[in-house]
Amino acid sequence: MEIEGLLGDKTYPGRGIIVGLSPQRRAVVAYFIMGRSENSQNRVLALDKETLKAEAFDLSKVGDPSLIHYTAIEAYADSLIISNGDHGQVIHSYLKDGKTFEQALKSCRYEPDEPHYTPRISALVSLKMPFSYTLSIIRRSEGRCSRRFFKYNDPTQGGGQLIHTYKEDGKVLPSFVGSPREVTIGEDIEVFSQKVWKALDKDNRIALYVRYTDLVDGKLEERLYNKHSK
Repeated sequence: MEIEGLLGDKTYPGRGIIVGLSPQRRAVVAYFIMGRSENSQNRVLALDKETLKAEAFDLSKVGDPSLIHYTAIEAYADSLIISNGDHGQVIHSYLKDGKTFEQALKSCRYEPDEPHYTPRISALVSLKMPFSYTLSIIRRSEGRCSRRFFKYNDPTQGGGQLIHTYKEDGKVLPSFVGSPREVTIGEDIEVFSQKVWKALDKDNRIALYVRYTDLVDGKLEERLYNKHSK
């Protein structure tokens, strides 16, 4: 499905990850941030070489920094680690010790932001041939910690998966449920990036990063959108 159909009717899907394969077999990853409160609106995404970080836009307005500052995308060996919080560093640490993505996340829980209990979403993306990736969500379900993993080996060209933290808007935000949604991915990074940005609610969207990586020569294209400009 086109991204407009997946996000266009949602005022607050929260933070989200897209992973897939372009029609010409380039690895595609995207990460977006949304915010409702002053604290969550006060954010930007910043690039440092191949590392993407979530940071405060105005440090003087920071409430709780623990859920604002984190590494959203980080390269490790021939892979990319994507996360919506500090569990990305847990994943990196476990991989460095020879353990697995799944083992790392079994040591993590959803965020402690009662009453929402925001899910922790993440992905491990292999940039080797054949292309593959795993998505994960850790959420609160009936008072317990639910962990689900979704593996994709040799995915379809021109398609991918989208996972986000919240099913929809609400006074108490309901968590995303079910499997990641299938999304159509085009070859033109500018066109795809604009589609994602425009599909996000204009009042709540904060930042978006999109990266296309050639699996043969490693050449990459990137797009970065921030509501606030430093």
